Amino acid sequence: MQKPGERIILGIDPGTTLMGFGVIQGGGKTPQYLDMGNIDLKKIADPYMKLRVIHEKTLELIKKYMPDEVAIEAPFYGKNVQSMLKLGRAQGVAIAAVLSREIPVVEYAPRKIKLAITSQGNASKEQVAAMLARMFNLKDIPKNLDATDGLAVAVCHFYQKEQVPKSAGSKSWEDFIKKNPGRVK
Repeated sequence: MQKPGERIILGIDPGTTLMGFGVIQGGGKTPQYLDMGNIDLKKIADPYMKLRVIHEKTLELIKKYMPDEVAIEAPFYGKNVQSMLKLGRAQGVAIAAVLSREIPVVEYAPRKIKLAITSQGNASKEQVAAMLARMFNLKDIPKNLDATDGLAVAVCHFYQKEQVPKSAGSKSWEDFIKKNPGRVK
């Protein structure tokens, strides 16, 4: 049961071979682990069918976990343009599925996610997985680390949202007072 002020965050690590996801809940200073897993797309040969399955599976995750927010990993810049295009399509389809349910979505660069979890922007997938295992006292880590990558995206978003957004600033003192009546004495 979700308590007032708590939110469920779905994290997605998009891919055309494996799509990882992680789900957390939280409203305080530490998130609570709910689930993680992989959606296996290896057996689907048709690239357009893969996109359809990504869309359908994303909607299934939304229906199952009813997230308040979704965080997704941004494609990293690689040398292989074709791989980047495929990954961008997978991410776009997942985002479209989320937006079709009117759920806020935010994307994070891989480096930012690694920094949020391990304090090292160049951490390996194994280091991220090990830190999450300690954080949530997980006994078993999935063989395919795309699931822990999805969980890492959700955790990264949780910690970002705990900070006051920079864009929430006030335009004037009057605006500040309206937004923060409890801070005026």
